[in-house]
Amino acid sequence: MQFPHTPQQAQLPLFEAFMMQPLAPILKEVVESPWSAEPDVFSELSLRGAAGNCLNLLAPILRELSEDQDARWLTLIAPPASLTQAWLRDAGLNRERILLLQPRGAQSAQQLTCEALRLGRSHTVVSWLNPLSSASRQQLISAARTGDAQSLNIRLG
Repeated sequence: MQFPHTPQQAQLPLFEAFMMQPLAPILKEVVESPWSAEPDVFSELSLRGAAGNCLNLLAPILRELSEDQDARWLTLIAPPASLTQAWLRDAGLNRERILLLQPRGAQSAQQLTCEALRLGRSHTVVSWLNPLSSASRQQLISAARTGDAQSLNIRLG
């Protein structure tokens, strides 16, 4: 069966405005403001959905971090209750390189995370702080720089 030929309009008009602009100013901007040579010490991951699905998405990230060549710990601060020793084993994480820490007494998870980062005994400190204010984020960044560590905050939705 043959369909009548209908002339297709080129989609080029959608991009004409972009293509008409010279690239020189864009390239000049990139060259004049290169990326910072200082490594970023704070990252945040937001996961939404069923708890089991979120943990399945998180497993390869934590597995990779647990196998890091750095001799220091991967530290998990106040992880959700569903992140158990059995889950760590089933997800294939190197449990010999992981510390699970819970805040004690009046200490908050934020304070414990900052302390773990500042001490520098962990290559990465993973926290579950939600919400995280800009002041709290700056505290984590400062502590991570002091301890030459990475801070990864996970927000579960």
